[in-house]
Amino acid sequence: MAERTLDHVALVVADLEATARWYVEALGFREAYRETVAEQGVRIVGIDAGSAVIELLEPLSKDSPIERFRGDAKSRLHHIAYRVDDIAVELARLKASGLRLIDETPRKGAHGNTIAFLHPKSTGGVLTELCERSER
Repeated sequence: MAERTLDHVALVVADLEATARWYVEALGFREAYRETVAEQGVRIVGIDAGSAVIELLEPLSKDSPIERFRGDAKSRLHHIAYRVDDIAVELARLKASGLRLIDETPRKGAHGNTIAFLHPKSTGGVLTELCERSER
């Protein structure tokens, strides 16, 4: 089995600009990217945290599922993502082992990556994403 590594930790936030500014100004991290992913209904700021990224997610709509997930909190952990070499192979292996998948077929994620989510009922209650990095 290939080695796994943390790709990113994603937080749903109420105020993308204020939260990004806090990570940069207070903690001294560097902003790595900004992006809108319309298919997922979010604006994203990636904060470079060394070998992984802290992704700040701001819903594009007040009635989106991740906005409801955040609730009244200023921010809330949404998911943890692990980098894999071949997402299709990993999904097939995990499904064969009996793990419950949200995405049985990989889909496009932020910055051209290919992603798929695993159901929290099979991952100890944590929404888990597999992420195959794009070449860009």
